[in-house]
Amino acid sequence: MILQRRESRCPENRVAGNNPRSILGIVVSARVVIAVLAIIALLLVLSVSNLSSTLEMTRTVTSTTTLVPMSYTLPANSQLNVSGNSGFNPEQIYEQTNESIVTLQGVQQGVAILGSGFVISYSNSYYIVTNYHVAGDTSNLTVTFWDGDSYLAKVIGSDQYSDLAIVSAVNAPAFEFHPLKVATSSDLHVGEYVVAIGNPFGLTDSITFGIISQLGRTIQDPTAGNFSIPDAIQFSAPINPGNSGGVLLDSNGSVIGIPTASISGSQGVGFAIPSDTLIRELPWLVSTGTYPEHSYLGIEGVDNFYQLAKASGTNVTYGVVIESVIQSSPASKAGLRGGSSSVLIEGQEFLVGGDIIVSVNGTKIINNDALAAYLSENTLPNETVVLGIIRSGTFMTVNVVLGQRPPA
Repeated sequence: MILQRRESRCPENRVAGNNPRSILGIVVSARVVIAVLAIIALLLVLSVSNLSSTLEMTRTVTSTTTLVPMSYTLPANSQLNVSGNSGFNPEQIYEQTNESIVTLQGVQQGVAILGSGFVISYSNSYYIVTNYHVAGDTSNLTVTFWDGDSYLAKVIGSDQYSDLAIVSAVNAPAFEFHPLKVATSSDLHVGEYVVAIGNPFGLTDSITFGIISQLGRTIQDPTAGNFSIPDAIQFSAPINPGNSGGVLLDSNGSVIGIPTASISGSQGVGFAIPSDTLIRELPWLVSTGTYPEHSYLGIEGVDNFYQLAKASGTNVTYGVVIESVIQSSPASKAGLRGGSSSVLIEGQEFLVGGDIIVSVNGTKIINNDALAAYLSENTLPNETVVLGIIRSGTFMTVNVVLGQRPPA
């Protein structure tokens, strides 16, 4: 909101007569009145200004526009000296990395799309990393670098299950590429400061920062079909449409994640594909164009909790309650059982009577997030895993030969 200031003007004072005292008294009185009016006017201006600021903040926060204020800002060249995060300097990180961020544009099913990407170097070549939902099924794809130069682009590898795509900029000269360092995401901790850079709503090279809110989240993404994306990084740096495919950076300016989604209507709840997923899949995506190493169990289950455990006849309140087993899947072939009867708990229907997965290869499984993350990070198709399950209130183990995921 632009506040328009209007200058207050008082009418000219006209004095009749020639009495000096009268004239002096009137002049003094007029000066006093003017001074009082000036003070009142100043107070009114301040009140209007404060009210206008309050209204502007309220409108900005509650509207769906792109301008959402951050909770705080840092003075130039300042640093946050927090235990475990000393020397975090968003300005310096931006200066070191912003030339590595690109804008990707194209058409998906007749609709123009825009997203972000970033440059990496692998096997003596330059590539651009982005999300599958940005570039995977996009035609007329172009990439625009930091200096405004644009080139045709093509996808050389993609994975729907991880929402990743690797893009090549056709005929782009070497000076356009400023590769970022990709660090492992396995060393991250909740509370670490992070920076997100991308192109929200086409506002190129925009930076926000926040903290890692949680690790090991499992997100449901339409890109991956009925499968979930495991081990996502939850972070508080605000992101918007157009940030997808950009970077999530640590305090050293290294890539630790690729922003992919946020919760609609939330205040800074975003999710990123962890960099370890990129590190694991990159050789496959570059050399073969796909990543076929997603293992497959073949169940549909829900997180266990106290009331559901009681309804299932067990005192174990963690794990994954199997509601159904996919026909001809590895789980079906191993004899795992789904639910046989329905119960209503707090207005929600559940299938009970099936097995409850509580461990894989001796590793405790607390919920679906933990199960999906373990299978993704520690197993491959055709491997045999030992599932610890609760069946009819009794613990037992079942060997399962994992399969390969069917098409998304």
